[in-house]
Amino acid sequence: MKAEKIIFDRNDEASGIAVFDETGLMEIDIYNENRALEGNVYLGRISKKISLANDRTGFMVNIGDGHEAFLNSYEPALKEANMNLDEIDAISCTYGPGLVGALLVGVSYAKALAYASNKPLVGTNHIEGHIAANYITHKDLKPPFLALVVSGGHTHLVHIKDYKEFEILGKTRDDAIGEAFDKVARVIGLGYPGGPKIDKLAKEGEANIKLPETHFENLDFSFSGIKTAVINLHHKNPDVNKADLAASFEKAVTDVLVENALKACEQLKLNTIVLAGGVSANSYIRQRFNELEEDKKMKIYYPEPILCTDNAAMIASAGYYNYINGVRSNLELNAVPNLKMWQ
Repeated sequence: MKAEKIIFDRNDEASGIAVFDETGLMEIDIYNENRALEGNVYLGRISKKISLANDRTGFMVNIGDGHEAFLNSYEPALKEANMNLDEIDAISCTYGPGLVGALLVGVSYAKALAYASNKPLVGTNHIEGHIAANYITHKDLKPPFLALVVSGGHTHLVHIKDYKEFEILGKTRDDAIGEAFDKVARVIGLGYPGGPKIDKLAKEGEANIKLPETHFENLDFSFSGIKTAVINLHHKNPDVNKADLAASFEKAVTDVLVENALKACEQLKLNTIVLAGGVSANSYIRQRFNELEEDKKMKIYYPEPILCTDNAAMIASAGYYNYINGVRSNLELNAVPNLKMWQ
């Protein structure tokens, strides 16, 4: 029997659309059977605006503009991939966790497209998508492995037992690591987004400032203490060398990430660590984990930088594994801002 043509089907030609919207970015991606990108069309940003009012940073999503971008661009995406909608077998979208306004844009469009085309709808978890981005970059990667999810809203250590079987081993008790990067960047005058700006500035400094590191007996994380320490230090000494402060902050949080990841691998007898999420693009974090390949004989994986931040590709990847495991969503699918990995 001929295999179905679906996202990432490795036994036959494959095709798929993932419609994803988070933090104002929407894309459609088309893939072939070798996890290779055939077409990638960025549909534009939905009125993403950075506001610095009352020391608060955020963005505003204009849902109307988002739907217009989808309507004007999904057909060119198919054309670029030399495909038509009849060749698509599944529509995958993320429905959480995330910002409800942004999630609703992608979910609403995906439901409409699935209904109009009579295609199955596959709701997909955003965090599982970050992990699945690695399957695109590393075609040889297979479970089991340890995943370290580091993003603006999450810091998780996850035992990936199989493509759809996992166990959360540890998570942050307060700020996510990406949130800490953003807050520290704002305090020292770098602005938003903080991750890439701290990464760049830290290269000009030395990690010569002692900052607190929070350690627990289990595998949980905490970054509120170091965030507060940086704020207090900068308040008391506004002339502190900001490059040194950025480098010191980066080193301190990475020390904790590496320690917990190694502790988890030792407990589970694993030798493979997979980084995922926007913060996994940080060059210093990558360097420190790369050192484990030689020092500890570990295998380290992380996505190419374009797949670290929120994107449709990772949702297509995770959606594929949902699809082949029988996951189907009905047209009552709704955005769930606080969706958990096991839901």
